[in-house]
Amino acid sequence: MAAPRGNSSLSSRVSALMRAAIVWENHCCMPFEDANRWMPQLQRYVEAGFDSVHINIGDSDVPLERAIHALAGYRAWIHQNSQQFVLASSAADIIDAHHSGKLAVFFDIEGAHVIGRDPALIPLFYELGVRWMLMAYNCANAVGGGCHDTVDEGLTEFGRRVIAEMDRTGMIKDVAHTGYKTAMQVIECSEVPVNISHSNPQALNDHPRCVPDDLMKACAATGGVLGISGLGIFLGGNDSSTANMVRSIEYAVEIMGIDHVGLGLDYVFDQGELSGDFAVKTHIWPSAYYQADTQFVAPEKIPDIVEALLGKGFRDEDVAKILGDNFMRVARQVWK
Repeated sequence: MAAPRGNSSLSSRVSALMRAAIVWENHCCMPFEDANRWMPQLQRYVEAGFDSVHINIGDSDVPLERAIHALAGYRAWIHQNSQQFVLASSAADIIDAHHSGKLAVFFDIEGAHVIGRDPALIPLFYELGVRWMLMAYNCANAVGGGCHDTVDEGLTEFGRRVIAEMDRTGMIKDVAHTGYKTAMQVIECSEVPVNISHSNPQALNDHPRCVPDDLMKACAATGGVLGISGLGIFLGGNDSSTANMVRSIEYAVEIMGIDHVGLGLDYVFDQGELSGDFAVKTHIWPSAYYQADTQFVAPEKIPDIVEALLGKGFRDEDVAKILGDNFMRVARQVWK
C-alpha cells in the first residue's frame, strides 16, 4: 500500500508503519442505490492507506430484495474496477491486496432483519461476500433485542438457530446496536469470537449505542474485537477530533487489552440522507440521541490517529494490532 498522502507533517515512522501494517476499516455506509455514483468514493480509503473495507448492505428495516439489489450493484462496480479494488472472500485476499496496492472489499449486514426467519440465507450471503452480521440494529427483530428497545427480551430460540448457522458457515457474529441482554446471551452461546464492530465505551459517553465495560470485557473474553466508531455523538460531545478518537481507543485498550481493539469508523458517505432518516425514522433513531449535524472521523484522518497513538507511547506493533491485525486474527479464526 502506498504511503498516505496529503499531510506533510507525517513522520517517517508513521509513513513506514502505515505502509507495513494491514489497515482495516470494519464498517462504512454507502447509499443502497446508485452504486456507480457512490462507490468511487472508496478511492478515499485507498489514498488514506487502507487495505480492507467492509460495506453495509442492510439495517433495521431494509427488506431482502433491497439488500440483494444493493449487493449486486456494489459487486458489479468492483468487478468493473478490478484494477484498483478486489471483491475479497478471505484473509489471504487482504494480504494480496496489501502487496498489490489494491483495496479488498467485503460486506456486512447491520441487523438480522434482512434474513427474516430463514437462516438458509446466511450461507447465501456469505458466498456473496458478507463476512459479519449484527444480531439486531437498534430495534428488536426475530433474533433478539436492540439497544433502543424499552425492554430487551433477550436472544430468541430462532436467534440461537441463527448463531449455530453463522458458526457453521463462518460468518462473524456482531453485537453492536444490539440490546445488552441479547448481546450477553449471544456471547454465552457462541463457539467462536464475537465482535462489537463499531461502537464506543459507555463509560466515556452515556449513549445507548455505546457499550459498558462488562460487555467490552465479555467480548474480549471470546477473543473478539471492538471497532472504535468515529461518530461524534458516540465519541462524546459530537466531537470527531483525533484527540477524542484516541481517547476512546485508549480507554478500550485499558479495559479489553491491546489484542481486542480495532477501527470501525462507520463513515457515512451520504450524510444528508442520514440526517433525513434521523428526522423521520425516530423508531430506529430516537430523537433524544441523534442529531442532523453528526460529525464523523473521515478515512483521511487515520494517519493523524496513528501519529497521535505513537505520541501517546503506543508501540508500532500495538498500533498495527489496532489498525488491522486484531480483526485479521478473528477473520482467520472464524471465516471458512
